[in-house]
Amino acid sequence: MRTPLYSGLGVVLVAGALLVPGNVAGAVESPDISVTNAKAHLDQFQSIATANGGNRYTGRPGYKASADWVKAKLDAAGYATTLQSFSTSAGTSYNVIAEWPHGDANHVVMAGAHLDSVSSGPGINDNGSGSAGVLETALAYAASGQTPRNRLRFGFWGAEELGLVGSRYYVNNLLAAERAKIELYLNFDMIASPNPGYFVYDDNPAGNGARDDLVTYFTGKGVQTEFVDVQGRSDHAAFRSLGIPTAGTFSGAEGTKSSAQAAKWGGTAGQAFDRCYHRSCDTISNIDLTSLDRQIDAIGHMVWNYAQKDYGDGPPPTGDNLLLNPGFESGAVNWTGTSGPITNNSGRPARTGTWKAWLQGNGRTTTENIGQSVTIPSSATAATLSLWIRIDTAETTNSTVYDTVRVQVVDGSTTTTLATYSNLNRSTSYVQKTLDLTQYKGKTVTVRFVGQEDSSLQTSFVIDDTAVIAS
Repeated sequence: MRTPLYSGLGVVLVAGALLVPGNVAGAVESPDISVTNAKAHLDQFQSIATANGGNRYTGRPGYKASADWVKAKLDAAGYATTLQSFSTSAGTSYNVIAEWPHGDANHVVMAGAHLDSVSSGPGINDNGSGSAGVLETALAYAASGQTPRNRLRFGFWGAEELGLVGSRYYVNNLLAAERAKIELYLNFDMIASPNPGYFVYDDNPAGNGARDDLVTYFTGKGVQTEFVDVQGRSDHAAFRSLGIPTAGTFSGAEGTKSSAQAAKWGGTAGQAFDRCYHRSCDTISNIDLTSLDRQIDAIGHMVWNYAQKDYGDGPPPTGDNLLLNPGFESGAVNWTGTSGPITNNSGRPARTGTWKAWLQGNGRTTTENIGQSVTIPSSATAATLSLWIRIDTAETTNSTVYDTVRVQVVDGSTTTTLATYSNLNRSTSYVQKTLDLTQYKGKTVTVRFVGQEDSSLQTSFVIDDTAVIAS
């Protein structure tokens, strides 16, 4: 966060309250973004700073090394990335822009954080923390198998500490038509302060309900918030100035934590939220992992939900997967049914990634199921359900069905079985199955997998990489 151009604490606080969430149609379950992975990103930023004169300041080698490293991580995850260069008083700087190549490009949901530090230190809280949180959320989304309704874009800004130069350069160089496609910008600047608070930006209340959704999210997790007007001190200001809705979170900088704030958040009253703000001691030792964990989960909540927000243009484009978390890489997120079958247990391999749905394999009489509601657009001319399935069995017969998994569609009170696979369909490698859903166009139905096993000799039905495609 850049140094304010005025005296005082630099923030105006308003007591937070539980508010009505914005219109996020079909809100999805919030993911658990890995704080371990985010901490590993911060370790990398520290290593880069240590190897480059102790900082990651614009125009110096530590900043370019940071930008190159972030870009490489996003490239490997499948993002379309750009290293956007621009000139500053301190030399050439760079924005890293990463776009997930799916979803409606006419509706862009963007999240970002500044990547540069001040010249006096490595900038691990300010703002390695925000950059690490946004990066890990982007990587988790790529690994989740989600198909967004809207286009997701992530920005890592250079030269914020010189006066928001990178973010201003980015928005000012967008064509007017491209600016108009950005529905929301979410900013995360300092989210792991060692004496943390939980602040939600309040300087753009018209932020499309996102401000209120953040408050509601934290309240649902038992965390009280306060509104903060950061008065143009961070990169959302460039977007806000062009009328783009913005929101964001902040864990505090040089301001002093009050007794009332310490009572609800813990920490030490009478001390700064970050005593190492803009100092050389803003190192890897200058972070609070609890704050980081809570804040990155909030980033994930907003990205997952606003990726699916209906901005009023009807159904998502045809040809994209209509199922959420279709490869199970976010665990049981978006799926309902029996607890346990969606797992990363290594006893049976996933087809891709590490998670899959492992139905049965218990060797006793049991029934398990998982399912997900999906809407087939009425405009579709065809729709299919595909899945990859591996069937391992201890049954020795080649003629008797003992254990089964049924692929079903639940349409109101009517349940239709589209296919049944059994111990007779054994296969030690994954086989793809494709089933017709065209009759359900214009309807919201539940796709369900139901496994049944008899009293002895296990059969494991392992399902991965599901898809409902309308065309």
